[in-house]
Amino acid sequence: MLVRSIRGRPMLGAIRPQGKPPGTWVLPKGNVEPGEAPADTALREVREETGVEGRLVEKLGDVRYVYTWEGERIFKIVSFFLLRATRGRIGEIDDAMRVEVAEARWLPLDEAPRLLAYGGERETAAKARARLGA
Repeated sequence: MLVRSIRGRPMLGAIRPQGKPPGTWVLPKGNVEPGEAPADTALREVREETGVEGRLVEKLGDVRYVYTWEGERIFKIVSFFLLRATRGRIGEIDDAMRVEVAEARWLPLDEAPRLLAYGGERETAAKARARLGA
């Protein structure tokens, strides 16, 4: 979860995945590559999907969920890390990432529990708010 302050207001970097309707905001995430630590995955995925580099602050927790893909139940665990934005511009991503990401935007962190599409991500945003005193 990528955060920064804009004019004194804590903001969260979120993306709208390709194929999702406007207003569908999620946190950047992706698969751990072979030999890659989960924290490194978070740094890479945030950079690839938002265009902004971050500095690791701490692990916020794991979200577990189940979904069905082609008739098979898939159990997934996503680890979320708190990252502070260091450089880059939101939305300036490689063309290759446009297959996955329709847009990236800063959202007010205090509104993230209402704006994010998934319950586990809303809970993670609330943890980040508490951690940052926002």
